[in-house]
Amino acid sequence: MKRRKREPRPPTTSGLPHCPMTTRQRRHRPEDALQRAIVEHYRQRAAPGVFMFAVPNGGFRRPVEAAILKATGTVAGIPDTIWIKDGQVYALELKAPGGRLTPAQEGVLVALREAGATATHAHGLDQALQILERWQLLRGHAQ
Repeated sequence: MKRRKREPRPPTTSGLPHCPMTTRQRRHRPEDALQRAIVEHYRQRAAPGVFMFAVPNGGFRRPVEAAILKATGTVAGIPDTIWIKDGQVYALELKAPGGRLTPAQEGVLVALREAGATATHAHGLDQALQILERWQLLRGHAQ
């Protein structure tokens, strides 16, 4: 049986590809879709010398796994993305519009700032991109 080729999707208005999530997945995990979009912007628009990584702390863990992670230094509330440029650390917690920070997330953002990092949270893609552009971690401006 021969497979049909998929027609390529037209680019989004920003020129970046669509996130390969179904409507149902986006509805139930809007912050995942937001983070995927941020990663695409990083891959295409990172300023020179910028390194970014995501921290996969979220999600369900069995009690044994959670205990192991905690014992090995995993900290609840770490922001979704960590950015480094010129020796400076930037941390951005991503929230879907209307989402709220947990007390652990609020505490970690404060602790990061007290340690000298630049740390905040953003509601939605537009606000996240504005912050990353203001921090000069992304080149240009999102359209």
